[in-house]
Amino acid sequence: MTNPSGRHFLQIPGPSNVPDRILRAIDRPTIDHRGPEFGALGREVLEEIRKVFRTRHPVVIYSSSGTGAWEAALVNALSPGDRILLCETGHFAATWRQLAERLGFEVEILPTDWRRGADAEQIGALLAEDRGATIKAVCVVHNETSTGVASRIADVRKAMDAAGHPALLLVDTISSLGSIDFRMDEWGVDVTIAGSQKGLMLPPGLAFNAVSDKALAASAHSRSTKSYWDWQDMLAANRDGYFPYTPSTNLLFGLREAIAMLLEEGLDAVFARHARHGEATRRAVAAWGLDLQCVNPEEHSNVLTAVVMPEGHDADSLRRTILETFDMSLGAGLGRLAGKVFRIGHLGSFNDLMLSGTLAGVEMGLELAGVPHRPGGVQAALEHLAATATAARRA
Repeated sequence: MTNPSGRHFLQIPGPSNVPDRILRAIDRPTIDHRGPEFGALGREVLEEIRKVFRTRHPVVIYSSSGTGAWEAALVNALSPGDRILLCETGHFAATWRQLAERLGFEVEILPTDWRRGADAEQIGALLAEDRGATIKAVCVVHNETSTGVASRIADVRKAMDAAGHPALLLVDTISSLGSIDFRMDEWGVDVTIAGSQKGLMLPPGLAFNAVSDKALAASAHSRSTKSYWDWQDMLAANRDGYFPYTPSTNLLFGLREAIAMLLEEGLDAVFARHARHGEATRRAVAAWGLDLQCVNPEEHSNVLTAVVMPEGHDADSLRRTILETFDMSLGAGLGRLAGKVFRIGHLGSFNDLMLSGTLAGVEMGLELAGVPHRPGGVQAALEHLAATATAARRA
């Protein structure tokens, strides 16, 4: 489309739509990052962000992508040659594996078919066999953005505890924090990894490590080379609200606003809203007669829905048709799923009418691209949204 009218529909599973309220918070003059006004901002943000992670522990904020937060977690908590147990639940878990191997860690993979989450029972069994405690960390992606599968972190922690194993639990919440239920302290997570551009509703550019006492203690013995990522340098400066380097000042103003928005709505209400939209989307897919990449209903993601294309049809061709005709971006299939799935993002600052328009664009696109499907997906979603609208307002 040339100069399309209306607003572009960004329905990828992150970066998500940035609400006007956050854009206005970011859109202000940059201040002195060594001055008292910034110190007050830093102290407020560093304290309030803990509520989103549901932790009493410190949260370290980096100017980086989520990949930087992965690296920071590994090089602070572990030493080169340490053995890691990593659940490969999709493309991003596989990327985490590659990063860990490049940093000199020994990675043992628990593979999946990319249609299921982390197998807590299998994790527990492997840890129980590791009587010498050679495994130093278990790494799990909470919400695998490439597949629409959400692993059950509480079950993983229970399995680790039942095995009596001292390994750290590192969890990637880059696409789940602020969108689906996550409880760092209650679930016994040692390092939580997150990013700004999804449930936190910000542009890309901030990354997070929330760090337990156990992980901090482990970091004191880490032999990994690090400078920019060093937790100790960050935490020392953070005590007064500052950073050891120039931070992303204006994104921190946006983060303050994002935290306020999440807490005003209430985290449980935020999670319920995402669950409702996730269910409506899945009903649409079922009505179209298409398959979900995630095969276990208990692991369905409420952040995105990954839809499997019928045999002989290309997901990227469908996405191109929808973009060129309706000015809507959908998520591509990644890694081994390239061309095989398309991903519908329904996260962040999002409401019923936005979802309805998104699903209408998909249904029209399926028809235009000649993809075999049944009509009625949008209607199935609308019926669910209408039936649950009153309860959603009361939540």
